[in-house]
Amino acid sequence: MKIKHILAAACAASLGFTSALAGGEGWSHDFAAAKKQAADEKKDLLIDFTGSDWCSWCIELNKEVFSQDAFKTGVKDKFDLVELDYPRKPENVAKLSDETKAQNQELQEKYAIEGFPTILLCDADGKPFAKTCYKPGGPEKYVAHLDELRARKDVRDKSFAEAAKSEGPAKAKALIAALEAMELEDAAVASFYPDVTDQIKAADPKDETGYGKKLAEKAKFAKFETELNGFAAKQDMEGALAFVEKSVASGEFEAESKQQMIATKAMILARMEKFDEAMKAVDEAKAAAPESEIAGQMDGFKAQLEKAKAQAGAKVEEKPAEEPKK
Repeated sequence: MKIKHILAAACAASLGFTSALAGGEGWSHDFAAAKKQAADEKKDLLIDFTGSDWCSWCIELNKEVFSQDAFKTGVKDKFDLVELDYPRKPENVAKLSDETKAQNQELQEKYAIEGFPTILLCDADGKPFAKTCYKPGGPEKYVAHLDELRARKDVRDKSFAEAAKSEGPAKAKALIAALEAMELEDAAVASFYPDVTDQIKAADPKDETGYGKKLAEKAKFAKFETELNGFAAKQDMEGALAFVEKSVASGEFEAESKQQMIATKAMILARMEKFDEAMKAVDEAKAAAPESEIAGQMDGFKAQLEKAKAQAGAKVEEKPAEEPKK
């Protein structure tokens, strides 16, 4: 229910890390060594969090992009490549050393990875500045996509430099611009840029930028999600629905937060096969923040609900009538 270069073989062996798996030649599996190499070569890191033997989009991304010479040529002067694999088949799990498994688990938690594939663009210190996933179109198009994302680091660094020369709300605005340019999730900002958040608060104690209010809204929404997940764990759809409706009616949430909550209500109603009510909730969600990214997805969601309603009706019609009891 909740609403991102190859090591020498001898070096890898001495550290207990496996050689390249799904990524093939050119991909490292030793994160610490890759960071050092990126710093020495003045490159960025491209980190692929993948499920090489079970994640269909991971397999497609590797087949269509990462294994292609056009990709390797396109990124070789910009990135050192890191593959962090999370296989499920016993024979593939066995190929990973204990050190690699421990490293990968730690990094999954550190970078708050929840879906696969997640592709992170990081500087040589391991700080993320962009996140992406599978994209169709082949290696050349993907390299161009990465180049666009890589430009976010330039905006970040220029904004940080501007902030260093500023004071007060002007400093806060420059720091906020740096964070917004990267379009990272809240967990990544909290993990890798906590000092920036602290500097914003210190530079703007009266919250003239509105950043403090925004953080408070996000904290409230995170609490809402945690409580909602409690209903999900118990498969209590009625309780979840009542909780969401109460939260929306409280008036404590605005714009996009409220929109996400109403969209969640629609999903719950769909799970309960109350399709007409779900579609009404979709319209309500769209109206809550019509210019948002989520609003742009509502028409597609509503079409799926209409299709699900039709399929449910067809199943009812196909069900044979019960013979009268004698």
